[in-house]
Amino acid sequence: MEIAVGRTLPEGSWWDWEVIAWDAGRLRLAAGYDLSYHHGLELVFTGPAFVSCPLAFQDPEFRAPTAAETARLRGFLGGTPSVVVAFEADAGGTEPVSCLIAAERLDVVPGLVVGYPTTAAGPGTAVPDWPGPPLPTD
Repeated sequence: MEIAVGRTLPEGSWWDWEVIAWDAGRLRLAAGYDLSYHHGLELVFTGPAFVSCPLAFQDPEFRAPTAAETARLRGFLGGTPSVVVAFEADAGGTEPVSCLIAAERLDVVPGLVVGYPTTAAGPGTAVPDWPGPPLPTD
């Protein structure tokens, strides 16, 4: 599934989505089928210039940005951003919400990240929630 020009999602169950990190230089979205325990995919936006999406959402339907959305971004940012991702998603309301993200770069990073304590780290040691980028699955 293409989410932006030249960017596709790998096969998988990407139903739950959540913003897990956001600062001036980076926006990280986690995806999986149940974020209570782990996630298997991250979208990492470098240099996010415009973000309009809820902190958590489900079942996004990615699409090309409309001409009006592109014009809005050009007017707001003073130029055309390198990456634009547009989608409709279920955010818990009665209607889907339209979302738009513009950034300098987008990396699609597959890999498992656990969000629960594990014995692999040793007795009494917990793995912090979303400890970092996903681990490679190859």
